[in-house]
Amino acid sequence: MNGRNRVADLEQYTRMNDIIVTGLRIKPRSYAKAVTADHGGEPSELEANSVEQQVAAFLQSKGIDVDCNNIEACHTLSRRNDDKTAVIMRFVNRKHKTALLKQGRKLKGSNVYLNEHLTKSNADIARKARYMKKQRKIQTTWTTNCKVFIKLNGGGGQSVGDQKHRVTG
Repeated sequence: MNGRNRVADLEQYTRMNDIIVTGLRIKPRSYAKAVTADHGGEPSELEANSVEQQVAAFLQSKGIDVDCNNIEACHTLSRRNDDKTAVIMRFVNRKHKTALLKQGRKLKGSNVYLNEHLTKSNADIARKARYMKKQRKIQTTWTTNCKVFIKLNGGGGQSVGDQKHRVTG
């Protein structure tokens, strides 16, 4: 393994306990306080809550079990648009992350998604694999423990890992 691959593997390893939540409207507390101060009212409970509490409340409203005691950190990422922002959640244990990802199917139709926190190179591989699935060049693709897997048409599942040429071709 060369130095560049080792650094990439270590970078991905540091993200192993993270989930990215996309498509959720998060109201910053400072914004909620400013708006309600202008109108002479108190912020609603949701507006006064932290990002972590807002995400947990949304997930629980969809029937997804999440225990805030298992969340090490939760904050928004830089915004691409002002309406919806991505949120990163870091869990104290990888098992809690995996349990939450398994419940992600309950979000179907909500336009809110739970994904693993992949490095740029692994995210590019996953994106190309999804594109190949749309083109029906492969049967399906998924990620597990921040590794990208594909299932070939008529074949078994394979880890893409060091075999990046399989996805780019």
